[in-house]
Amino acid sequence: MPEKRFDILVVGELNADIILNGDVTPSFGQVEKLVSDASLVLGSSSAIFACGAARLGLKVAFVSKVGQDTLGEYCIQVLKNHQIDTSGVVVDPGVKTGMSIILNRGVDRAILTYPGSMKEFTYLDINPVLIEHTRHLHMGGYYLLSSLQPQAVQLFGIARGKGVTTSLDTNYDPSDRWDIDLEPLLRVTDVFLPNETEVLKISREASVEAGLQKLSQQAGIVVVKQGAQGAIAQKGVHVHRAAGLSIQVVDTVGAGDTFDVGFLYGFLHHWEITKSLHMGCVCGSLSTRQAGGTAAQPTVNEALEFLQS
Repeated sequence: MPEKRFDILVVGELNADIILNGDVTPSFGQVEKLVSDASLVLGSSSAIFACGAARLGLKVAFVSKVGQDTLGEYCIQVLKNHQIDTSGVVVDPGVKTGMSIILNRGVDRAILTYPGSMKEFTYLDINPVLIEHTRHLHMGGYYLLSSLQPQAVQLFGIARGKGVTTSLDTNYDPSDRWDIDLEPLLRVTDVFLPNETEVLKISREASVEAGLQKLSQQAGIVVVKQGAQGAIAQKGVHVHRAAGLSIQVVDTVGAGDTFDVGFLYGFLHHWEITKSLHMGCVCGSLSTRQAGGTAAQPTVNEALEFLQS
């Protein structure tokens, strides 16, 4: 079998983030409040994941849609700067690139998102040739991809039919309805990567352990991110745990996406699950050292050094 061009093909949303830092609460009535810092950075779960994967030395291609505007150009250029193949990113002059405004306050944050091109991204925008050339397909930001959702099962099924493994990180449902039946998609998902809130909402169970058990009967491996507490995973009847790192946190944006990268790095290298969990915790924790989702993502050597210690 010929060597694949890419280790991971990322299918997902692409947008920019404006990150504000300050111990303030916004108020209406034209009340102006000052923040301590502001940054324009690459946003979106999928793009942060892609950058983290490239940082670990994996060969990455990205598929999405942006508008023909300044933010779209910015997002594509940042991906290129990370040596990510962007030939699958569609530039549509008829839409605006999405964006999020994030207010960080300590370890918590509030997010306002304009979906823009994210909700216009469809199955027809995906070049099927890219699937032929990858080892693994990862989808992020599922709840933001409203036009792609009806064909997500088909996409994963085609990938698996070509020997490509799959992973899914839905992220939070902005509608807070959680009314999409994920079971058909999970049946063709090798690794499902929710956080604690998401696993409770999606499974409709009262505890993380019950939700994990239920969803592990659908997906191949279910990995639940637990922030500073680490992570827990289940495959079949076997449960695995890993503790988090003690890190001075600057910004938690993208930490879950970078955890995904670490875990899937181990998955693609056929590590046992507990070791992959530890790699995820290392990568996710180290990413919180600087503002923004990509600035502090570790190199593979840095991550492996922490993993070994």
